[in-house]
This record gives sequence, structure tokens and C-alpha cells, in this order.
Amino acid sequence: MAYKEALTDPEFDTPGKSKGLVDVLRHRYLLSLLLKKGISTRYHGSVLGWVWSYIRPAAQFLMYFLVIGVIFKANRGIPYFPVYLFSGIVAVNLFSEALRNATASIVDNKALVKKIYLPRELFPLSAIGVSIVHFLPQAAVLLIVAIILGWNISFLSIGAFLLGMLIIVMFSLGLGLFFGAINVAYRDSRNIVDLILMFATWASPVLYSWQMVKDRAPGWFYDIYMLNPMTVGVELLHGAFWGPIAEGLPGSDRPEGLLMNILWGFLIALGTLIIGQLVFRKLEGSFAQNL
Repeated sequence: MAYKEALTDPEFDTPGKSKGLVDVLRHRYLLSLLLKKGISTRYHGSVLGWVWSYIRPAAQFLMYFLVIGVIFKANRGIPYFPVYLFSGIVAVNLFSEALRNATASIVDNKALVKKIYLPRELFPLSAIGVSIVHFLPQAAVLLIVAIILGWNISFLSIGAFLLGMLIIVMFSLGLGLFFGAINVAYRDSRNIVDLILMFATWASPVLYSWQMVKDRAPGWFYDIYMLNPMTVGVELLHGAFWGPIAEGLPGSDRPEGLLMNILWGFLIALGTLIIGQLVFRKLEGSFAQNL
């Protein structure tokens, strides 16, 4: 018996055969190197450096607050409108930067893709990681402002923040894998992503309240709108930072059936991630030759 077992051929892994996102866990060191590279080169040669992580969202906030809040008077129906607005802005900024960077990640790293084998998912995943690193300072500013206005820490708020962030990251990674794979052969993908991001701010309750959509849009449109993972993610960040300080005030009502919407938003984001991974694995064999 021992002799027969000795003659049994061992199992070998096919060189260059990827196991998808699971394979990234075996290459955590490479992922950390790509993260460090992305962070260090983000503002390389810039005078202000990381300060730009604060300037852009501050400029967005000021523009939207003056135009939407003051001129169009959207701030009248929403208490603590600046916190409400900035909560949505940082959520959309995370999605926008993560999706844009993940889509371009394979093409931007074509020198590595063509020369050596490593799990190709490392590139979009590291791009998402860099986006998270640049999201955290904005979230920290939001947290400080909320605390000044009376926000008190609670497990519910922390859970809402983490869950909202998870849904946005899953959704952006799924779309990033999908468009990143297609972008290798068809550069039109970047233009499609730009169109998606152009609508992202307006397709979720960032500049207005969900109540306006419910009151003015058809019922079927509102139902679809509330299933959007970005709508769910933004509402969770509202619940984490804006909800506790606006609770009990007129205009601070939360959407009906929000828990069910959160569940569906999570499942849609997860489904997007699975589809993106399947498409990525289907096309990654031709990355090197197309690049």
C-alpha cells in the first residue's frame, strides 16, 4: 500500500492559473507593496501633497452648499444640511475614486502584466485600497464636525458607517473588475465609467433627500432608486453621522423599509462583485497580448 501511494502523482498547480480574489490572500506582501506604491506616487511632485485630499471635497462641499443649499434652498427642509451634504459627498467620492482607479489599474500597470505572472486582481484591489486610504481623512473631518455639533459615539453609528463603506467598496470593486477587464481591449470603458460617475452624485440622496424622490417620482422609480447600492451606502453614512444629531427634528425622518433596502443593496453589490470577478477571470488570459 505504501509503495502504491509513493507512485501516485502529486497534484500540481498549473502555472499562471488564477484562483481569483482568493489568490490575493496568498500574495498579501505584493498587495502591500502595490498599496505603498499607489499611496507614495499619488501626489508625487506635488507641492501640497496630501492636502489635496481635503481641498477637493472642501471645494465640492462649498460649491454644492452655495448652489443647492443656499440658491435652491434645499437646506430649508433638511436639518444640519452641511453634515447631511458632506456625508453624501465623501461616500460618492469613495465610489468615484475607487471605480475610476480600478478601471484603469490593469492598463496603468501594463509593464508588470506583460512581464511576470501574479494575480491580476491585485491591481484593482490595490487601487481600491488606495481610494480607502484617501477616503479616511475626509471621514475624519466629517466625524470631527459631527462631534462638535453633538454627535455621540454608538455601536449603531459605527456599524452603519462600516456597513455603508463595505457596500460601496464591494459595488465599486465589482464594477472596477468588470470595466477594468474590458478596458484592456476596449478603451471606451473609461468613457462609460465617466458617464456612470457623472450621474453618481445625482442618483443617490446627496444633494437632496429621499423624501423628494418619494413625493415626486412614480412609485416604481422610487423602489428601484432605493435598491441602488449607492443610495443604500449614502443613507448608511447619513445614519452614522447626520442621523444622531438631527434625530427628532423636522425633516430627519428615515426611509421606510430601510433595513430591507440595506439587505437588497448588499446583495446587489455582492452580485456585482461576483459578476465582475467572473468577467475578469474570463478575459485575464488575453491581458498581456492586448496590452
